[in-house]
Amino acid sequence: MPSPHIPSSRSDHASRSDQATSSRSEQATRRPTSLAPFATSSAGGADHLRVDGVSRAYPDRRVLTDVSFVVPAGGRACLIGENGSGKSTLLRIVAGLDQPDAGTVTVPGTVGLFHQQPPFPLHLTLDQVLADATAPLRALARRVEEAGEAMARGDGAAGVRLEEALAEAEARQAWTAGHLVDRLVGGLGLDTLPRDRPAAAMSGGQLARLSLAWLLVRRPDTLLLDEPTNHLDDAATALLVELLAGWSGPVLIAGHDRAFLDDVATLLVDLDPAPVAYAAVRHDHDSPGSGFGVTRFSGSYTAYLAEREAARERWERRYRDEQAELDRLRRRVRDDHVVGHPGRGPRTEARGAKKFYADRNAAVVSRRVNDAAAALADLEAGQVRRPPAELRFRGLAGTASTRMRTPGPVLVATEVGLPGRLAPVSVALDTGSRLLVTGPNGCGKSTLLAMLAGELAPSTGTVHRLGRLSVGLLGQDVVPRDAERTIRDLYRDAVGADQADRTPLGRFGLIAGRDEERRWASLSVGQRRRLDLAILLAQPPDVLLLDEPTNHFSLLLATELERSLPDYPGAVVVASHDRRLRETWAGQRLSLDAAGPTS
Repeated sequence: MPSPHIPSSRSDHASRSDQATSSRSEQATRRPTSLAPFATSSAGGADHLRVDGVSRAYPDRRVLTDVSFVVPAGGRACLIGENGSGKSTLLRIVAGLDQPDAGTVTVPGTVGLFHQQPPFPLHLTLDQVLADATAPLRALARRVEEAGEAMARGDGAAGVRLEEALAEAEARQAWTAGHLVDRLVGGLGLDTLPRDRPAAAMSGGQLARLSLAWLLVRRPDTLLLDEPTNHLDDAATALLVELLAGWSGPVLIAGHDRAFLDDVATLLVDLDPAPVAYAAVRHDHDSPGSGFGVTRFSGSYTAYLAEREAARERWERRYRDEQAELDRLRRRVRDDHVVGHPGRGPRTEARGAKKFYADRNAAVVSRRVNDAAAALADLEAGQVRRPPAELRFRGLAGTASTRMRTPGPVLVATEVGLPGRLAPVSVALDTGSRLLVTGPNGCGKSTLLAMLAGELAPSTGTVHRLGRLSVGLLGQDVVPRDAERTIRDLYRDAVGADQADRTPLGRFGLIAGRDEERRWASLSVGQRRRLDLAILLAQPPDVLLLDEPTNHFSLLLATELERSLPDYPGAVVVASHDRRLRETWAGQRLSLDAAGPTS
């Protein structure tokens, strides 16, 4: 559940609010700095976010290697890459929450990070959180008033204070803060909540949206967003896109929402190994050169994906061709040490002529060996590196239960509802159903899936499952697990030793083999959710329920999972805000809203 950054060195309410945006010297490299609610100047045309040669490693793995890029004021860079490639780590480094092993970061003005921890105490109500968000802006307005009053009294220094306060208040849009709060409360779906509801009583999605609103009201100069659209519906996403388009400072986003990236990105920074050995993919030439394994692209994500796949094919082809040529040259060096028929003497020459032929044979051998050895050395020195193995999801086909062969509905929900969460709705699924559930935040999509899974009882209506029907749910939230256990052990614990032997974790292409011995605590949220999906698929249910299945997953996995849904040999129900998934969906649809369902 992402939310804005709060430094952890102070725990009282005022300190948490003041430090959720941190002030940096505009020319300073990334080092721990004193923190204040706002800097004295906002991001201007020369204020760029600069990441130069940043590397970061943990005891069990290297995460970032020589990462370099620049985000200009008003630019919006999006970090992409596989789960665990270092996107969140890099955001934490830029925010000052983590130290790089090498390299520097220069950040203009104040920094705000939307990530895992709420920036306010959870006992605060919705109204109190919004008041806390606007407190620095109200303080700016008071500074303007006080400086104006002092100037009217004849204070000679008040003019300078008034000019500075006015400039900062205008940059922070202090005069329109109330209007922005109203837009965010309505646009992020918070207007349906009682204003006296404590944050602790909110759902994870509501709390994440409130945290995002808090940060956007504060308007830090440098904005860092980690998965900002995970809990946003279409209206909320459109509002965020609009606000980011007008952001004056640099924006750095880690996200897996494909349509959102196409809408907002002015620069893509791919942290996965570069798809070509010599960075042949088109780069942003205004930025420093690519570090190892980092590619920058100034087009849309859709265009980049197509170019990356083509570049990967060129790289693999070149590597195969070079390896074949290396094998040929090595054989030539070996075989050319001898030419002609050394075991056969001259047929007609006298015995004394043998030395002449031996010398000539040696010269020919030497010349050919030297030529081949030189060509071999040149190619070995300049050869491309082996394309790294890609973690590719192996799909959903082929292993589902075959128990359910009964024609007709196997799971029927009749007028199920829950006051305040889900208006009465009916659903009937047969063994081959493909149902997409859509609707705005708060309409009850997750509630409906929980009822179908048997995890939540409806207050009205009934749910009937045929025979021994198995139903499995991949929820939005990661399943908590023993933090010190390894991925391999947790998978084995969850599915049983026999099933783990029959269906090894590596079969799914969800977890890299090198990561199976890592502790759960060291995994990214996306990797933890991959483990949840692998456990669910080890014994595939007759009815597969996926709640926001593209959340936290890498762009590549989200695309591959979407493509594999038609192949699942059981029924599939998906609840999703993902615009790209909805645009390509070919099955049935159920649209929910506060007034009730529509088909």
